[in-house]
Parts: sequence; C-alpha cells; structure tokens
Amino acid sequence: MFKETQSSKDNLTILLQRHFGFASFRANQEAVCQAAIDGRDVLLIMPTGAGKSLCYQLPAIARGGTALVISPLIALMDDQAHKLAALGLRVARIHSGLDRDAARQACRDYLDGNLQFLFIAPERLRVSGFAQMLAKRKPSLIAIDEAHCISQWGHDFRPDYRLLGQYLPALRPAALIALTATATAMVQEDIVEQLGMTGAAKFVHGFRRDNLAIEVVEVAKPKRVEFACQLLADKTRRPAIIYAPTRKDAEIIATELATRFPAAAYHAGMEAADRDRVQRAFLEGRLDAVVATIAFGMGIDKADVRTVIHAASPASLEGYYQEIGRAGRDGQQSRVILMHSYADRRTHDFFFERDYPDVEELNKIFKKLSDAPQPSDGVRYALKMDADVFDKALEKLIAHGGAEIDFSGNARRASANWRPAYLRHFNGKHAQGELVMRYIESTQCRMSGLVAHFGDAVDSRRPCGKCDICLPAECIAQRFRPATDAETKLALEAVKTLRRGGTKSAGKLHEEVCGNNHTSRDEFETLLKAMTTVGLVQSEDAKFEKDGRTIPYRKISLTREGEEWNGSADFALLLKDDAGTATTAKPRTKSNAAAAGAAEQAAPLSADSAALKEKLKTWRLSAAKTLGQPAFCVFTDKTLHAIAHERPRTLADLVAISGIGATKALKFGDDICRICGEAT
Repeated sequence: MFKETQSSKDNLTILLQRHFGFASFRANQEAVCQAAIDGRDVLLIMPTGAGKSLCYQLPAIARGGTALVISPLIALMDDQAHKLAALGLRVARIHSGLDRDAARQACRDYLDGNLQFLFIAPERLRVSGFAQMLAKRKPSLIAIDEAHCISQWGHDFRPDYRLLGQYLPALRPAALIALTATATAMVQEDIVEQLGMTGAAKFVHGFRRDNLAIEVVEVAKPKRVEFACQLLADKTRRPAIIYAPTRKDAEIIATELATRFPAAAYHAGMEAADRDRVQRAFLEGRLDAVVATIAFGMGIDKADVRTVIHAASPASLEGYYQEIGRAGRDGQQSRVILMHSYADRRTHDFFFERDYPDVEELNKIFKKLSDAPQPSDGVRYALKMDADVFDKALEKLIAHGGAEIDFSGNARRASANWRPAYLRHFNGKHAQGELVMRYIESTQCRMSGLVAHFGDAVDSRRPCGKCDICLPAECIAQRFRPATDAETKLALEAVKTLRRGGTKSAGKLHEEVCGNNHTSRDEFETLLKAMTTVGLVQSEDAKFEKDGRTIPYRKISLTREGEEWNGSADFALLLKDDAGTATTAKPRTKSNAAAAGAAEQAAPLSADSAALKEKLKTWRLSAAKTLGQPAFCVFTDKTLHAIAHERPRTLADLVAISGIGATKALKFGDDICRICGEAT
C-alpha cells in the first residue's frame, strides 16, 4: 500500500513540488491541506479557479491509502482522474459511462490497496453491496466535490447527494472534506448537518473575482443567437463558453457560431463519446467556443476562457456565480454577459411547476405507501398519476424523508414529518428566482451584489469598477448615451425629493417624482441606475412583512455628493441606449408584453404554417369539448397563430411563446409539440 505521511510546512511544500510541480501554495491552500492531513473534517468554500481540487488531492497523497472522491458529473470526475493519472498517480473511476469489467477491476484494485484515488457518483452507493464493499477496506480520506448539491437550499440539489450521510458512518474514521465554490451561510450549515461533520474546520474564502467585468443586457429571445455571434466576432473575446437554457437552444446557437469560427454544442442529450470529444477539443484549443447547458464546465480547468455568455437568465445566483467563475481563471481580464427578457421568467416558472409538485401530490403518494416495500410503479398505477408528476413527487418525498426506495425501485413509507421540510425547500427554490430578477434589475455593482449574496457584508461595499453599473462606457453588450436635458432635470427632481423626505423605496420615489409626467417605472429605474453609477444615490435591498409574506423592495438614499448636486454637468449621467445594442428589440416587460404578442400574431404565416394553424384549431375544438369550455378558454386565435409561426418542439420552446403560461404548457404541451412535430 502506498503511504507518504508528511505534516510539517517544509514537507508539505516538498509534496506539492514532487507531485504537482508547484513551487508554492496559492492563497489559503496550505491551511486547508494541513487540517485535512491532521484528520479534521473540513468544509471548504473557495471560488472557481482558486485551487480547490488540490486541497483534497494533496492531503490524500500525504495520508496514504485510498481517497474516495464523490463527484456529481461524469465529465468532472473524468477530467480530474485524467489529470491525476497524468501525474503518475493510481486512479480509477466507476460510473455509467464505463463497462462492467472496468467497474469490477476498479473494485478489485480498491480492495487490494492498489489505488490512491477512486472516483464515484453518489448514485453508486445505492447499488446493492457497493457501500459494504467500500467498508471492507476503509478509505483514508473522503472528498465530496460540488458539495452544494447536498443541500436542499443549494442551486443544484441532488437527492442522492442528500442521502450520503447515511453511508458515511460505515466508512469512518476517514477524514471528510466537502468542497464547493458556491454556498450561502444557510447552505453551509445544511452541508455540515447532513454529512455529520462534527467540529468541522470551515474555510470560507473570498467570493470576489476582480478580473471579471459583468454586463446584464435585455435581449428578446429571437435576437440572442445573432447577438452572441456579434459579441464573439472579435477573436480576443474567445475562447468562450455560452450557457443555453435548453439542449435545443445549445444546438441552434452552436450551429450558427460554427459558420463563423470553430464551435460545438455540449449537453446531456449527446452520446458520452461525443461529449468527451467536444470537451477535449475545447480544452486543447481546437474549438473557440462551446455552447452548453449548465452541466458543462464543472471541474474543467481551462484557464484562458475570455468570455462567458448566458443566453437566458439563470435559475439561481449560486449557479450563475459558479458558471461565470469559469472565465478568466488565468487571472487575465475577462467579460461575462447575461442576456435576459421577461420571457425568461415564464420559462423558469414552467420548470419550477414541473420540478416542484404541489405538496398534496406528495401527500397522495405518502398515504398510499405502507411500511412494507412495494413496487413504485404499482403505487403510481393505483393512484392513476401521470408518470412525470409521480416521479418528481416521489423524488421529493424521498429527499425530505417521507419515503425510502431501494435499488430495485421498491418504495416504502418513512417519516411522517416530511411536509415542513418540503415546504421550506419549495418556498426557498421559488425565492431563488425572485433573487435573480432583483439582481438583474439592481442598480448595485454586479460583483458587489454577488459578494453580498454570499454573506460578505464588508467586501460587498467595494464596487468592482468594471461592470455595466460601475463603468458603462466600457461595455461591449450595451451602449450608453448622455442624459437629455429633460432626464437631467428629472434626476435633479429626484435628488430634491430625497432631500426633503430622506430614504424612500424606489417605487415611492417614482410615484412622487413622476406622478405628473409620463415617465414609466422602467424608464425611471434606468435613470436611477445612471445616478447610482456616478454616485449621486445609493441603493440597498430591504424587505418588510405583510399578511405573513416577506416583500422585498429597494431603498434609495442620497450620497454626500447627491446632497450637494445642483444639476451641474460635473456628474455625466449615462443611460442605456436601446438603439445601441446588437439588437433593436424593445424591452419585453410586463407593460409591453401585449404589444409584443400582437406583433408576433401579425407575422405572416407560410402555407405550411397556415395548415398547421388549422390542425391546431381542430385539436383546440376537441380539447374544449372534453373540458366543457369555450374554445378560446383553451387558447386564443392569437396564441394559435404564434404557435403555428414558432412551431415549438419542446415544452421549453412552448412556454417562451407569448400567451402561454406554465399551467397551460403542462396541461396541453405534449399534444401541441406532437402536432407541431408531425407537421415539420
């Protein structure tokens, strides 16, 4: 068995040089490594690109024996395993992308003590006998990568990750290190509790990325492909990663980019070999861009990514922070751009309703289960529940302790106290979407806003000096123009109002300043952003309780400069110029959604699309008769026109169409997508 025990500072540096070729540790790495080598449980929160992986790899070598590494993605474990093997270390992996013979050999090597690292996915522990096999020869260290997946408050919550705690006691006394780049204080507490990390050493290091310039720009969905192409036309902005909301979007954007420079899509719908080919080509510099769903990039060590683009608003700030962290890992200046529109909110609402069933759906399953295991399919048939709804509800019931399931798919009733935990999770996930929208609309420095989200109140007071709020004149995704005389006068009126009345909510300030003119709330918010940028006012997130609900709002107050400003040109107000972006689309806000829908209806239909519309009308009539409702209650003619024009093939495509909410998409989406698919 390999063993190399070192504990002193000098010996740690020798290990670092011998195995990894580094002359010295990066900031904060040494203390983390020493704690893990000493056998302490460790929770490490460290930004992407700061060297988290070494913080378990070096202690594993120093402690000897075999380190068990639990990782959420095949791409992540493959990348790390390849790098360790290239350093001459003995490594094995067990995952669904490898054949049974490879898995059996990995198990034999583990039991024989021939491995220094064994990588597995959390789901592997549910395989009959696997956890018992690991316990026969206990690991010297257990590393849990992307540990935020454990927490019900994490942005990438995984039920099998949450169940890890029940397997760990049999593998002790191995030291445990949980690592992630994104964890709020609540998530940190949940990770420690779920894993039983008594007396854990916590290392939480800075979330600020000083070399990233963040821009947030409103772009209508049909314009985003061309917008991404224009942004990346400049070769200095590549290599790039573009995050797309769906697999179809990833394919569409990648296809268009590939006509201009080397680019490819990456998503879970591709064969494993194709994904690996794309990943390797990107890492080796043969691709300038990868267009991917959010899984891509976890653990991928490509240092020179110059641009990260989100082709839609993210589902959570935690996920967004992790994804933009893949830019500029070499420390060089890089830019991240978030495209959004009001339509994104409808898409997120759809996925939320799909993935988080009503609590009563879970309760139906709980009541039907018994103390004795029974096939879960039988439970579904007895309840006459839709398969997708049942699977999601059962998954959540298991995750929150209301049910247990074995590897054969037999389920049984567990704790009756699952409901409060699920409701907390349900409400917490819904709140994540609200936080994203507030971040998009905020007038606070983009990086400071992210730092504040992760609980660093001190560092969040320092603006980055690079983002679209701090330095609008240097933006590449959005152009800005000088304020008009009328806008400057309006800004001065806002300052005078604040002088008279002190701090006010943004909504109340708009009401008082703009009550006698036609300035919309959106236009006023744009002006407030310009005033915040030059330091006339400051914005602070706040909330109040009403009727049992927590209602967020923003407080606006004057700065010292604002108290003294008299409307002079000393403060050059720059406002977003809608005509200056790569798209001339109007902002798609609630106030103009109806106008956008009318424009979509007015689009002429081809002969094929007109025929499709007639088929949709026939289907609508049948659906209306079944429901006992008038046809327009199913969908209006305007909505059918838009469907025929857009020809949605997936539910995500459908929910992005004006006039279709998540409820109707879930109810009628399968039929509509089938009809559109048959007409193609």
